[in-house]
Amino acid sequence: MNKILVANRGEIALRVMRSCREMGIQTVAIYSEADRNAPFVKYADEAVCIGPPPSNQSYLLGDNIIEVCKKLNVDGIHPGYGFLSENAEFARKVKKAGIIFIGPSAEAMNMMGDKLSAKAAVKKYKIPMVPGSEGAISTVEEGKKVALATGFPLLIKASAGGGGKGMRIVEVIEEFEEQMKMAVSEATSAFGDGSVFIERYVAGPRHIEIQILGDTHGNIVYLFERECSIQRRHQKVIEEAPSSVLTPEIRKAMGECAVNVGKACDYVGAGTVEFLLDENKNFYFLEMNTRLQVEHPVTEMITGLDLVKEQIKIARGEKLAFKQEDLKINGHSLEVRVYAEDPTNNFLPDIGKLVTYKRPQGLGVRVDDGFEEGMDIPIYYDPMIAKLVTHGKDREEAINRMIRAIDDYKIVGVETTLSFCKFVLKHNAFTSGNFDTHFIKFHYSPEMLAETNEDEALIAALFAAKLMSSSKTGTQKPEEGQSVSKWKSNR
Repeated sequence: MNKILVANRGEIALRVMRSCREMGIQTVAIYSEADRNAPFVKYADEAVCIGPPPSNQSYLLGDNIIEVCKKLNVDGIHPGYGFLSENAEFARKVKKAGIIFIGPSAEAMNMMGDKLSAKAAVKKYKIPMVPGSEGAISTVEEGKKVALATGFPLLIKASAGGGGKGMRIVEVIEEFEEQMKMAVSEATSAFGDGSVFIERYVAGPRHIEIQILGDTHGNIVYLFERECSIQRRHQKVIEEAPSSVLTPEIRKAMGECAVNVGKACDYVGAGTVEFLLDENKNFYFLEMNTRLQVEHPVTEMITGLDLVKEQIKIARGEKLAFKQEDLKINGHSLEVRVYAEDPTNNFLPDIGKLVTYKRPQGLGVRVDDGFEEGMDIPIYYDPMIAKLVTHGKDREEAINRMIRAIDDYKIVGVETTLSFCKFVLKHNAFTSGNFDTHFIKFHYSPEMLAETNEDEALIAALFAAKLMSSSKTGTQKPEEGQSVSKWKSNR
């Protein structure tokens, strides 16, 4: 491949382009009118405006994107995540046009894109699954029978969904009919598919996912796990690798299960198999994401692999250059998603101009972003500004480095989730590793964050006042035996 079009925007487009440049591959950016001056557009070798700001008039226009590829003699398309990254029909059209789709086959996407077909596909490998319905529930009466057999509390979940849409917790049978109708309605509205199924509700679950890579020669490996249990509205905010609770035995068992899920759909490329881990460390298959994940940098930090480069090599037909036994975990990594959201107001998205935007730097700190100072946060897309990633020799160092990096990150003009992330990182439940997906429910409130921010502001004010007082009274005398800096005395 000599030229790759990145069918995405923002930080992931820029991140893919950097790997392409290191591989000597030219890049093409597509952009909406809202992204005309974005860094990823300037970074690409070529850039084409694809349409107005709304994504359904720009980034989701697969046919238009393929036409751009033909005009510019593009060899491959990297879809990033979101938008068309898991659109099987788009992948099919790309292949039909004689262009390489840097991702799995359309068949694998179809199979794993529906939770029910995914469960059916992996069944022969005896993958552990949460007890519940075998297939879609078509009527309320049928659902009630399954509900009583499954036990309460239970979850009604959209088959085609994600992100908490079309998901309802039912505590007692009397609530079932109403909750099922709401779940079907929500699923239909969000995904155009009202199919739902039932699962037992796992109390105190942890969200653990396994990164896999599969080549076109039948080789599949797992690149260990990512802990993604800190979430708001069923969406991840903080991720880490490895998990603080997995034993080597559980890690191996989950990794091998993930590889088998990949085998079940002849998976090619980078994919992620998601599991729930209960309070007794039993794990259950949840779903598979047939694309690169937002949180892939933490895996890169602990393995030393560039997942985008691996995707491109696989798409070119190359064999994986390593085997499972070659892979080792190196240290610990954390990622916080920096969203333009107000954590004191139910994490509502915020818009505005980045009046001040200064990235943190230093050893073990990585920032994947798509913005520059002075840019506006557009209202048309996901409100994520950046992914802040740290790496350390162990979990404690990675956490301390992240707290320092958050303090060094200067963003003025919009509210962000940085203060919330710092609150989590300093909370005993997180540092001890004793947390689950209900962290916000049990350990967080806007009032608690406001109090923490006020305390920090007071300490900063007192420190500033002390410094000002010292400067007014002149240079303080050194203690006995303490030398005075020549730089200070000679300036």
